[in-house]
Amino acid sequence: MLSKSGAKAFFLVGTALCGGAFILLTLDTIKRVPAQTNAIEITESVKRGKHLWDTSNCMGCHTLMGEGAYYAPELTKVVERRGEAFIKSMLKDPEKMFPGERKMQNYHFTDEQIADLYAFLQWIGKVDLNGFPPKPDLAAQSSAPVAGAPAVFTQMCTACHSLKGSGGNVGPALDGVGSRRTAEFIAAWLKDPAAVKADAKMAKMPLSESDISELTLFLAEQKN
Repeated sequence: MLSKSGAKAFFLVGTALCGGAFILLTLDTIKRVPAQTNAIEITESVKRGKHLWDTSNCMGCHTLMGEGAYYAPELTKVVERRGEAFIKSMLKDPEKMFPGERKMQNYHFTDEQIADLYAFLQWIGKVDLNGFPPKPDLAAQSSAPVAGAPAVFTQMCTACHSLKGSGGNVGPALDGVGSRRTAEFIAAWLKDPAAVKADAKMAKMPLSESDISELTLFLAEQKN
């Protein structure tokens, strides 16, 4: 049983120790913030992108770092999942990316604004959030990566097309496409669908020549 003076001393010493531990942990946290937030990469473009994100009320539909609405996809790691070409195309014209499917408003962003928003999302994706959001269970996803597929196929094509049971259903399935179409046709289609078929529903994607070459080679190998 502590005496009155002993209890008082215990309280004061305990309070001092806990207070000291709190101060040390606070200082350690502050010290870690620049590295964890990737502060060195907060450019003027990132700042403009953040401002555009806020003024456009993107969080009215999307979540970012766990905050926002749940009407549209979570975007914390969207650059890792979808890549630059898909994101910029989606921001440019959502309807072309998902004809008759997407409900995202076209904000008619300029190319500079799109670049700023992409820079902001790219920075967000590199912030150390201690494992958040968790890696999804790919086995349960309809868009799990197809073995051997180039990155651009997983990032862009599977948003609308499926292959081997994985992907979207907006466009036709690509199983056996190499048996139905020649490599020349596939390359021409990827370059400009409307030039091959005037009423093509597929948008002209911002694919580089190397992207088209990779995709053509991969798709031409998909035979029945």
